[in-house]
Amino acid sequence: MRRRKSYRAAVLGILMAIIFVQSMVPLLGFIPTGFVNITIIHITVIVAAIVLGPTDGAIVGLVWGIGTIIRALTSPTSIIDTTVFTNPIVAILPRVLVGLFAGWVYLWFKKHNTHKVLGMGIASAVGSITNTVLVLFLMRVMYASTLSQAYATQTSALNAVLLAIVGTNGVAELIAAIIIGPAIATAILKTNKFLDE
Repeated sequence: MRRRKSYRAAVLGILMAIIFVQSMVPLLGFIPTGFVNITIIHITVIVAAIVLGPTDGAIVGLVWGIGTIIRALTSPTSIIDTTVFTNPIVAILPRVLVGLFAGWVYLWFKKHNTHKVLGMGIASAVGSITNTVLVLFLMRVMYASTLSQAYATQTSALNAVLLAIVGTNGVAELIAAIIIGPAIATAILKTNKFLDE
């Protein structure tokens, strides 16, 4: 039991360190396109949720959110960073929920279905969709004028712009999560059965 707890704590620490580095180094966690950042960092949170459970997934998501705020304050790339991603509601809440929702979905599949890889894929999809939808929804509700300025569009046309982001970046992030998340999670679980008990 002690060995299992120690191993889980070590894996959690490693994933927290990885996500913090990803938050700080753009090409490791975000791919800047000039229009919006394509996020790949959510995959680390999803992997944490699958291999360690929803609580630890939420903790890794919290670290991601804190890293997002620090990066927005120290090395912003646009007005959206300095205005929007310094707000904990936008920067932290969706990231924590990514870990919780992905972890809960995988636990359900683990309990009710023998197809663990399918469960990982669906958990990855849920985590990715949670991040995309919640971040864009909160941005739209709380910062419509800032978004209109950043995207050089009228507020009335903002919904179309955000839907375009979902259709491009959101879909790319979803596909990446579904492919990479289960592959990494499976590899981690195979190396130590303590995590899959």
